[in-house]
Amino acid sequence: MAETGIKAGQDLFKVLDNGFVKLVEFMGGDQRAVDSARVSFGSVSKGEAADRKLIEYLLEHGHFSPFEHSVFQFHIKCPIFVARQWMRHRIASYNEISARYTEVHDEFYYPSEFRAQDRSNRQGSLPGGSLQQERMLAIYDKAIKSSYESYKELLDAGAAREMARMVLPVAQYTQFYWSINARSLLNFISLRADSHAQWEIRRYAEAIQDIFKAKMPWTWEAYAKLNEKKTA
Repeated sequence: MAETGIKAGQDLFKVLDNGFVKLVEFMGGDQRAVDSARVSFGSVSKGEAADRKLIEYLLEHGHFSPFEHSVFQFHIKCPIFVARQWMRHRIASYNEISARYTEVHDEFYYPSEFRAQDRSNRQGSLPGGSLQQERMLAIYDKAIKSSYESYKELLDAGAAREMARMVLPVAQYTQFYWSINARSLLNFISLRADSHAQWEIRRYAEAIQDIFKAKMPWTWEAYAKLNEKKTA
C-alpha cells in the first residue's frame, strides 16, 4: 500500500502501510456551534447565510467556545512514534491498547524510503535521494525482526507481557480511541498538517482534515478563508 492517505470509505482512511483513521461517532456540527453561540442572546438560527457569517465572525474574533459543543470520536491505528507526538494534544480523551493486557502482534511500520537529516532544522528531514536506501531498509528490517523475535522469546521464557514489551521499537503499531471537540481538532490540524510536522503524522492529519471538511463544511470554509487572510 502506498504511504499516502487513501480513502477507503466515507469515514475510514487507510494511512501509511498498515494504519488507519476511522470516524466512530460525531455529535453536533456547524449548526450546533451556531446555536451554542446564539443562545448567549436568547436567539436562534437566522438562516444559512446569517449562520455562516456568524461562524466566520466567531473564528475571526477568537470566540472559540461554541465549537467545543461539536465532538468527534476517532479510532486510530498508527506507529507508536506518531502516537507519542499525537498525545501532546492534551485537550482530548485517549484510550490506547495496552501491551500489558494483550500480546503484541508482528506489525511494524516500514517506510518506503528513508529521509535525510535537515542540517538547518534539527527536527526536520529532507528527501533522501542520495542515501543508500536498500542498505538502510535492510538494517531497519533486521532490527525490527530481531526485536520481535526477542519479545517472543521473553514471553516463551515466562516474562510478563509488561516487561517483554520493553524490547519493542517505536515503529510498532498501536491503536487508540480519541475523542476531541472541534475547537481542539482545528488546532491539531493546523499544527500536524503543516509542512513543518513530521511526514508520517501529516498523513494522518490530512485524513482527519478531510473528515472535518465533510462533517463541518461551514466551519472549515470559514477557517480556510481566515488562514488565507493571515498568509496574504
